[in-house]
Amino acid sequence: MKMPWKHVGRPAQGLGTKDFIMATNMVVEQPQPAQVVQNSQEWGTGIFDCLDDLRSCCFAYWCFPCFACMTSRDFGEHLCLPLLDVFGGLIPPITLAIRVSMRHRYGIQGSIPLDCVFSIFCGICSWCQMSREIKRRKLPVVVIATKNA
Repeated sequence: MKMPWKHVGRPAQGLGTKDFIMATNMVVEQPQPAQVVQNSQEWGTGIFDCLDDLRSCCFAYWCFPCFACMTSRDFGEHLCLPLLDVFGGLIPPITLAIRVSMRHRYGIQGSIPLDCVFSIFCGICSWCQMSREIKRRKLPVVVIATKNA
């Protein structure tokens, strides 16, 4: 913050402290509100961004069936639905279906072939990404109203 000083009436050589008056104009800049874009058309995190939520990823790694069931429940589907993946063969049908459903619900761009690849080869990472997305989308957005002078 700059302190503007005004000179009162004397030459510059013999100036004393009483010879200056501090101006009373003060400019304060308020921080502007920032909004996190939660309705973007892309996933909030990448498929391998497990370090963004290490606790959930560790839970998924050590007890994957429980993690998938809880994520399914958080998404609004039946708690035990992911357990049906064991009957799916090569492509886990529930993982694929929930991933596609999540993309459609949140308006995330992507394709079913890419969802298939992630469901087959990166099942745990795919469920972790879906869990992070659910948490991210459920966060409330706080916007503070400010007035510019």
